[in-house]
Parts: sequence; C-alpha cells; structure tokens
Amino acid sequence: MDKMEFIENNLLPAIWIEGQDQPAMKLSERMTHYKVPGVSLAIIDHGEITYSKCYGLADVESGQPVAHNTLFQAASISKPVSALAAMALVQAGKLDLDCDVNSLLKSWHVPENEFTRQEKVTLRRLLSHNAGLTVHGFRGYAQGEDIPTIQQVLLGQPPANSEPVVVDVLPGSIWRYSGGGTTVAQLLMMETTGLSYAGLMQQYVLQPAGMNRSTYEQPLPLQRRAEAAIAHDPTGKAIAGKWHTYPEQAAAGLWTTPEDLCRYIIELQKSWHGQSNKILSTEYTRQMLQIQFKNWGIGPRISGSGQAVRFSHGGSNEGFRCEMMGFLHTGQGLAVMTNSDNGDGLCQEIIRAAALAFGWDDFLPARKKVLDIPACKLEEYVGLYVDKDNMEVKFELLTRDGGLVLKSPISFPPEFPIHPVTADSFFDTEIGYQFNFSNQNGIQEMTIHMDDFELQTVKVDRSESV
Repeated sequence: MDKMEFIENNLLPAIWIEGQDQPAMKLSERMTHYKVPGVSLAIIDHGEITYSKCYGLADVESGQPVAHNTLFQAASISKPVSALAAMALVQAGKLDLDCDVNSLLKSWHVPENEFTRQEKVTLRRLLSHNAGLTVHGFRGYAQGEDIPTIQQVLLGQPPANSEPVVVDVLPGSIWRYSGGGTTVAQLLMMETTGLSYAGLMQQYVLQPAGMNRSTYEQPLPLQRRAEAAIAHDPTGKAIAGKWHTYPEQAAAGLWTTPEDLCRYIIELQKSWHGQSNKILSTEYTRQMLQIQFKNWGIGPRISGSGQAVRFSHGGSNEGFRCEMMGFLHTGQGLAVMTNSDNGDGLCQEIIRAAALAFGWDDFLPARKKVLDIPACKLEEYVGLYVDKDNMEVKFELLTRDGGLVLKSPISFPPEFPIHPVTADSFFDTEIGYQFNFSNQNGIQEMTIHMDDFELQTVKVDRSESV
C-alpha cells in the first residue's frame, strides 16, 4: 500500500479516547459525513511533489469531477503568498518593513489617533497581525452585487459590506488577526508598483515560483470559470452564483490548486537553505519565516521545533476551506483544498492521516482518558447557553445514551457528544474543541476553546432550543 492509499484509508480524529478501539476512517466516507463534494490534495516529500490526487465533484449539479487543474479559492492562504511579494519589494528597495506606511500611501491613509501618535503602522506589523488594525475577515460579494474599490473597503463605505479599517489598540502591543491589515498592505503594494494586484502577484510570485495555474484576478475571468470548483454550503448545495468575489485580493483573492501551493512551499523551503532563490535571497526568506510576534512570521504561522519547524496557513472563504503547511528542514509538506463550508474538519483529518504516514508526530491525535460522571450529575450541565457577545448564537446541552451532547449552530456536525476529562473540562473527539465550565455567582458559564479562538457563553432560561 503506497502512502496516498494509506492516507485515503486512515483518516484520524483529533482525539483518541483511551481504552476504545479507533476504527480506520475512509476519505470517501468522511466526505459523505461532512457533505464535502470535492477534495484536491498534494504532498511534498524530499523537496518534490510526490503525491497528488483529486476526489469527488467540483460541481454537484453538473457532475463535473475535481481534476488536477481545478481551481479552488485559497481564501486566507492568499495572505502568506501575498507576503512573499511584499518581501520581494522590500528586497528590491521599493518598500521598507519598518517605516510608517502612511508616509508611502497616497489615495488612503490609516486614520491617525491617540494610538498611531505613539506607535506607527508598519508593513512588518501588517503582515504579522500586530499593527493594531481591525476587521478580522471578509464575506465577499455574491454574483450580481456591486464590488467596492479597495479604498471603499478600507473606509467601510458602500458597497463595501465590512467595517472601516482603523487602529483601535497600540500598534505592536497585541497579536490580532486582521484581514483589514493585509488589505492595507495590498493598497501599499499596488501604489508602490503602479500595477494591478493580480499583475504584481503574477510578476513577483506566481510566475517565478512556477504557479502557472494560479491567479489573483477578482472576479475570475470568464475564460477561466470552467476550470473553477463551485462553492458549496454546509448542506452540500451550490451557493447562489457559484462563488463569491473578493476585491480584498491579498487577504482572500487567490485562485489556485494544491500543486501550485506546494510549489510556493518548495520555493520557500529551498530558498531558506540557499538551494533556490527565484524570488527571495536566503537572508530575506529567513527573515520572512522568523517569528515576529507570538507564533507568526511575515505572512505565515510558524510552529514546531527542531526538525518539525514549519510554516502554515489555513483558508476559509464562502464555500471553500483549505490548509497548507511546509516543514523547513525535512523537505515535506502538503496542501489540501475543498469546495465546502464543512471542509475544515475533513482537512484536519487528512492532515492527521498524512502525519501517521510520514511521521509528523505533532499532528497525531491526542489521547485522553474519560472521567465517569453519573447520569444524575450530567443533568447539571443540561440547558441553553448563549454567546455573551452575540445573544443570537446559541448552544444546547442535552443528555443522550448516558453522556452529554452539544447542539451547535456554528459547527459541523450540528450536534456531537462531548466527553469529560474532569468535572469542569470536556472535549469532542472529532475536531478537538475543549469546553470548560465554571459557576460565577450562581450563573453557569461555558467557555469553548476552538483553536486560537475562544467563545464565552452563559446558561440562560431554557425556554427555547437550538
């Protein structure tokens, strides 16, 4: 059995429960479980793309299969690819990582306030998410909707559907993911070069990296739309208009394939070691992939230690979910892309299967022992919980088959069992979220830990359900 066949037949959950057998999960079955129509996967080993395979449908309605040239929206993976172009402009002396971006911007400027008077917004801070800027991400624009200019996006002016991009904390003081900040960098690069964003990305990154299938053109040109996967909602249905358009190209606008993303990864890996410098010198590559703040480099997340040091990023656009990562020292990595809002869980299961196949220990499932809690005690957790910041987001806990089940409007599957490690801490096996309970002045609270995100909920009168 080769490694790709092994991966297809050994998808893994986030957590193994000690004492329970862990059945092998097949990719085809998990695609059905998550209602993900199509998957495209490429794997790097020994500095080369050694495995590449496609599964399922690019378009459920037409029956068009996913092929090696099928384009997916890379969503936020657009950011680290964009950062490579920014670093190329820095290397060429056209941009500076540490000067005030307002000294270079022309058609729009970061609004000055008490925070910017103390510390400046710089390109380095924009690309490592610690410039103090707002706007986490973008919803995109459905077919037929008016598309705003970049200036309108930054100002939050119609037809933009996002808030104005402003500094609301001291630049350099905190890490906070900001697609708004990446959009500031986009405008800076466009005004510096005088090129369209798609044009400058083609010149500085896509062409030299050999990413010949990829484009930052938004909207996608008519002549290339037959190559594109259709975005699908959580039920498996194609979204209206097939996909959304993202004028925030640096943050979310890349159309690409897993093989092309692997070419980006390989170029950075080889450039780090001085084996290829098609875009950046080794010096600038190492600066890009050095931690700037928290665990972020200039563009990608930096994780791991020793031989397991890696750079990575995920992506989430309307109807698309994807992941990529590359190990700096082993010449390994992967990119996986899906055309579904439910693709997150499937991407992680595929990565864990690849980890088992290639020995990436950091990604193997955690093992946890479940605490035995009497059924009468479980009733104390049962009830309706609402997000403290958005009372419309509700979660319901109920008992079933001697355990607790969470019903959630923001996850897939929409309901799943959670298991106790202690009386105050629970987990789910599929995604690996953690649920912590506390009692504040007689009010039951539940904190949901989802990767880097934390959601605070409070138990309310159970007069309605999710």
